[in-house]
Formats: sequence, structure tokens, C-alpha cells
Amino acid sequence: MIIIHHMTTDTLPRLMHDSLAEHLRLMPSIVVTGARQTGKSTLVRQLQSAERRYVTLDDTEALSAARTEPELILGGPVPITIDEVQREPQLMLAIKREIDEQRTAGRFLLTGSANLLLMKNVSETLAGRASYLTLWPMTRTEQLGLARCGLWDRFFETPQQDWIDMLNAERLPREDWRALARRGGFPPAAIQMQTNRERAIWFDGYVRTYLERELQSLSAITALPDFRRLMQAAALRVGQLLNQTSLGRDIGMAQPTAHRYLNLLETSYLLVRLPAYAVNRNKRLIKSPKIYWSDTGVALHLSQQPEPQGAHLENIVLQDLLAWRDSGVRNAELFFWRSTLGEEVDFVIESSQKVLPIEVKSSKRARLSDTKHLRTFIDEYRDRSLPGLLLHDGEQAEWLGPNVLAAPWWMVF
Repeated sequence: MIIIHHMTTDTLPRLMHDSLAEHLRLMPSIVVTGARQTGKSTLVRQLQSAERRYVTLDDTEALSAARTEPELILGGPVPITIDEVQREPQLMLAIKREIDEQRTAGRFLLTGSANLLLMKNVSETLAGRASYLTLWPMTRTEQLGLARCGLWDRFFETPQQDWIDMLNAERLPREDWRALARRGGFPPAAIQMQTNRERAIWFDGYVRTYLERELQSLSAITALPDFRRLMQAAALRVGQLLNQTSLGRDIGMAQPTAHRYLNLLETSYLLVRLPAYAVNRNKRLIKSPKIYWSDTGVALHLSQQPEPQGAHLENIVLQDLLAWRDSGVRNAELFFWRSTLGEEVDFVIESSQKVLPIEVKSSKRARLSDTKHLRTFIDEYRDRSLPGLLLHDGEQAEWLGPNVLAAPWWMVF
């Protein structure tokens, strides 16, 4: 059993560390984005060399200089790290000019607490000059002190007859998924806070800071109570199909306003829209997505639900999948699947022309009836589908028929 003691957020290794170091050796600019408090500043400081300058635009003097005299910040041959670059999006134009004049690998390391590619006031994306990486909240294994995520890539690489041996060899410790859902993956709440009461205080401060400071830098919100009601409504719909008209109607909000607010939540990496799977990529664009949160701790705090529900275990699985997808280990896409008859599979991983369907159950015992929709999916996509994976809260991995492996979630990630 793996037991980690006396770790701090500064010493816990992150999954993205090696990938970020590789990108620094290859690209003139690297942009690390993610929600506030995911650990971006800590991560880039771990890669901070003596000759690299460090500037944060949370500093009012540095922010003013970035707006009026960007050459004072960017000029010179010394590489630089700029934290919270989304606070002055027009700085990207100046960075582009500097790169075009001197294209040196690792010259600019930028972090941002918003998806710059989705921000309307960002006119320059540094296309061809930058690589983008996303730092998600800490995975469970990162919280255990391991710079890794789940075994998702191993399911694509390992012969299916060896899947059970692969899982048993990992020897990851079991834990209550409800406790994991409550603490989420933001390092301060997940690592530093010891009780639910302490986390509640931290999450309340996080939400207030987001509403009163971060959000205003992305878009003018004139009715913060309305926005908070929308966040609560979205937090109560974890794992459900997104119907913006219905959501807006339930809280007395016009559909265009609900649409804009949801976009803001997605831009700031709090909300995640999971698209539907279809072989025809055009169909993926027109089908309704499902909504999740990047952090279950925030979602539970906003919803004020007394206990985590099965949908929160789904959300935990998605959090790990997002960290894996964006770690640079494997080129993969994430979806859910829903048939015209209403049959549904929680997650579908598409990678290397293969798909891995995943169903999540919070019960402690996997039943053959739980595999029905997985088997329907496998039959429909038999030319590309791997065996299905049924994640549950039990003790043992076992095959339920020839093409579905039932496995405890904690053995996988």
C-alpha cells in the first residue's frame, strides 16, 4: 500500500512537470492555463532557473507596465516567466513581435487562469509560436505523492487478457470516493485543509474571489447574485445533458444570458462540457453535451448537497481523464455516448483509431445488468472498440462476460 506522509504542495510532484520541461526545450513560448489555485505558479517556479526572470501580473506595477510599456517587461535576451497573463491579453501581441525577432526555445513561459483561446478580447493566440498545456486540479495519485494519473493509456497498450494482472500489480490504496469528492483536487483544499469545515471556508473564499475579482477581468457581470444562482443550478446538474433554455427557465434567466454565463464558467476552467461521441464528427458538434465541473469540491460547495451522489463519482473519473488527456502522454479525445433509444455510456476515450467505453457505478457490487449499455456500444462499434470498463466501488476486478471488465475505480486511478 502506498502511504505518503509530510508532503506539501511545493514538494508534491505534478503529472505535467516532465511534459512542460520538454515543451520548454522545443517551443519559443509555452502557455500553461487552468483554473485559479490548480498550482500553475508552483509548477512553473519548480522549473524556474537562475537566469529566468519572473513577473506576475497580479502585481499592479507589473500590470501597468504590461499595458503601457510592454518592452520593459519583454525586452532582452533573458527568458521570462509571466504569471496570470490573461490580465493583459494585448501583451500577447508584443510577445509575438519579440518571438518573430528572436525565436529562442523556452524564451516565454506564460500562465493564465482562463482559456485564452476562448477569450473574446484575445486577438493573438501565438499560433505556430506557442504550445498550450492545461493544468487541471490534482489527481488522486498526485495527492498520494505520485506524478501520475490513471492507467488509461495502459488499457490501450496491454492485451486484454492481462488487464486484471495489470490492475493488481499497481497496489493503489483504497479510499472512500465520497471523501475524495468533498476535498476535490485544488491543492489548498485537498492537501492543506484537514476537515470538511476548513474546506468549506476555503471553498467559500474561492467562490467569492472568483465572482468578485477573476470574473470581472473576463467579462462585466452586473448581477452577481444571478450568476451565483446559475452556478448553483449547474452544480446541481452534474453529469446531465445541458439544456440551456431549461436551465435558464428554472432560475428565471433568459437563455442568451445563461449561455453567456456558462461560457464564462468554461473559459475560466470551472465548467466542463463533455461532447457526445459519433463516428461522424459533424454530428458531435450538434448533439447536446453533458456538463461536469473541473473540481467536485467546488461543485458540492455550490450545490449545497449534504452528500456526494453517484454523478460525483463520474465527475471524479472525468477529472482524472482530463488530466491524463492533457498531460501529453497520448493523443486522445473524451466523449460520452447516447443512442437514439436513450442508451448511454458515461465516457468514451478515442485514441489511435480505437475507443474505450467506460461506465461508472457507485455500487459496491458490479452486476451483469450494469453492462447492458456497454455491450450495446461494443456491438455497434465492434470494428474499433476495446472491451468495456465498468468502474465500481467494490473490492475485486473480474470479467463480466467476454468483453466487459468490472474493476474497482481505486485500482485504476
